[in-house]
Amino acid sequence: MAEEKKVAPTGVWTAVKPFVNGGASGMLATCVIQPIDMIKVRIQLGQGSAVSVTKNMLKNDGIGAFYKGLSAGLLRQATYTTARLGSFKMLTAKAIEANDGKPLPLYQKALCGLTAGAIGACVGSPADLALIRMQADNTLPLAQRRNYTNAFHALYRISADEGVLALWKGCGPTVVRAMALNMGMLASYDQSAEYMRDNLGLGETSTVVGASAVSGFCAAACSLPFDFVKTQIQKMQPDAQGKYPYTGSLDCAMQTLKSGGPLKFYTGFPVYCVRIAPHVMMTWIFLNQITKFQKTIGL
Repeated sequence: MAEEKKVAPTGVWTAVKPFVNGGASGMLATCVIQPIDMIKVRIQLGQGSAVSVTKNMLKNDGIGAFYKGLSAGLLRQATYTTARLGSFKMLTAKAIEANDGKPLPLYQKALCGLTAGAIGACVGSPADLALIRMQADNTLPLAQRRNYTNAFHALYRISADEGVLALWKGCGPTVVRAMALNMGMLASYDQSAEYMRDNLGLGETSTVVGASAVSGFCAAACSLPFDFVKTQIQKMQPDAQGKYPYTGSLDCAMQTLKSGGPLKFYTGFPVYCVRIAPHVMMTWIFLNQITKFQKTIGL
């Protein structure tokens, strides 16, 4: 009987649970982080420092400006984070099983993170495009503003005006950026958590907070150059002759390197790191709490 009960949790809920928990934790974290994300995007669009951007947003648009694009942000988490965290848990579980239950080496965790990031980015790219455009809309001249009312309106307008495939505009750099971010975030979290728990003897709370901080910094350092290029591609507008400023992500990267040097890719790094690290930390904390709650009610 005991053996049968151990085998039982192989149903539908067991399969989808990592995906549901990942998406829920990411959406909760986004509700808190959205204002910092807005400031980060505007810094990357060349509107000044974090302090000046914050002052201008409050002066010109009020508190609501910090939450513009929240619906797209939540949709992004419901697609992207659901897919990436769920895929990572599934891939690592399969890899541990193939490794006879032993902990995975760092390079295998990194490979799982790269794969999970690519899967999540492909699923979440349309919502990511809607989020970037909604956040950048107020920075455009009045005649060029798209005036999307919410994420679903943005997706509908993009499909109707530019074609369905336009929803994956910038998908290439999005996937590469997601692979870099998730390699840094997921692999470093698991590795740090193992070290802090097994070698330093830290408790659960200290381990989650400490490993999340390491994870957030690694994710930011690995992904910001790709995030910078992705943002430039997704927000570009054609000129009067219908020509775009960049032909693709590689052209954007080369022009940026030529005009501003390598450090140009790290424009807004302090704000980006401050935004990424708390989001990562809260995602892991929420995920930990959701998992503990589910255990108490027998899920």
